[in-house]
Order: sequence, then structure tokens, then C-alpha cells
Amino acid sequence: MNRINELFKRKQNGILNVYCTAGYPQLNSTVPVMEALQESGVDMIELGMPYSDPLADGPVIQASSSKALANGMTIARLFEQLRDFRKQVYVPVILMGYMNPVLQYGFEKFCQHAADAPVDGLILPDLPEYEFETEYGPIMQRYGLDFIFLVTPETSEERIRRLDSLSTGFLYAVSSSSTTGKDKDMNAVDNYLQRLQKMQLKNPVLVGFGIKDKPTFQQACSHANGAIIGTAFIKALENTPDVEGTIKKFITDIKS
Repeated sequence: MNRINELFKRKQNGILNVYCTAGYPQLNSTVPVMEALQESGVDMIELGMPYSDPLADGPVIQASSSKALANGMTIARLFEQLRDFRKQVYVPVILMGYMNPVLQYGFEKFCQHAADAPVDGLILPDLPEYEFETEYGPIMQRYGLDFIFLVTPETSEERIRRLDSLSTGFLYAVSSSSTTGKDKDMNAVDNYLQRLQKMQLKNPVLVGFGIKDKPTFQQACSHANGAIIGTAFIKALENTPDVEGTIKKFITDIKS
């Protein structure tokens, strides 16, 4: 059983997954930020691979990507940083990014190096399901990597069930079809999450986009297994002289 399955077996609700950008705020911040998140009580980490054209990301995460790229972050450097990270970090880690840089790196080589690290799964929002099924999914399975699809309030029930059947690990419920970091109408989000809950899906559900503090986290958890916080966390890291202290306070405020 992999780390993601183990986590959901041990804990069915209140799962906190935090997104951080590799190579941000400094080039060598990647593993120290992950360690500080784990020590503060985060259940899972979504590690963003910086890319110059991140379609699903709002301005804050885009800016962190640009800074990381300017710092010299690349996929090759990321795998160097992750070489011994499991000596310190034991929570599940998912790599989130876009197909273009992964294909440039070489898809199979990427999966092999991800499995060697080892990370637990991948989120590639611009990988279509047909290509996942016919070409890329079997490679990920060969290397034991979970793949997480995203659904939105506009996704039809038939398609939600299909993406749920293809996903392993969990299903990522995007709270609205806008980019990350925008304020959301949490009542509309509630209705959407209740709809997903009634569908009795195969995978646990984590909610992302617009989750930024304790109230939005708790509201998301009332109809899902947990939530993903990205933009608010990256914003907290901007210009802070004390990265570890900032992380501890940010996570404590959400979990207290």
C-alpha cells in the first residue's frame, strides 16, 4: 500500500494538503519548506514544478513559478534536491506540473526519477484522458505512481465518474472553473461538494482553489475528505525573513 492510500486509510477527514513551489522562495528552499510543512502537521504535500505558462494557476502561484525559474529551478535540479529527501520527509508527496516540460525531460525518464525519489503521484492538469489511457497512464502504473484527475462544478456526472475510475490516490475537486487564488462563493461550492458526496465515488475527494484559511478549510472538509491550500500559503512566504516560523504559524492557524 502506498503512502497516499495509507493516509486515507488512517484518516478519512480533515486532510490538509499544501501546495508549495519547488525552488521558492530560494533555489534550495524545496526540501526545507517540505520539512517545515510536515513538522507543522500537514498530511500531504503538492510540490509544484515551475513552468513559464501555468494554465490553471493564478497570479500569485505564477509569480512564485517565475521566481523559482529565475532562481535556476529545473526538473533535473528538482530530482537532485529530492535525492535523499525521504530521510526527512515521510508524508505523501505529489508532483504537480504541466506536460510541456515533462515531455522535454522525457516522460518515461521523468516517471522513473519520480519513482526513484520516491514521490507518490502526479497531477498534470493538461494531460487529456485519452492520452492518459492510451499512452502515459501505463508508464505511470509501471513506476507505481498515482495519477490524480481534476473535476470542476461544470463537469458532467458521467465524466466525473469516468475521471474517478481513471484516478488513483484521490480525486481533485476544483471548487470553480477559474484559476487558483480567486475568492469563491462557498455556498455554491457546498452544493457542488454535496453533489460529489452523493455520487459515492471510488476515490477520496480533496477540494482545491479558494481554500485559504481555517473557515474555508473547515467548510471544504464538511463535504470532502480534505482540502488543498496553495495561493494563501505562497502569499504567506512572500518576503518573509523567517520561512520556518511563517510556515508554522500559517499551518497552526488553519489546524488550531
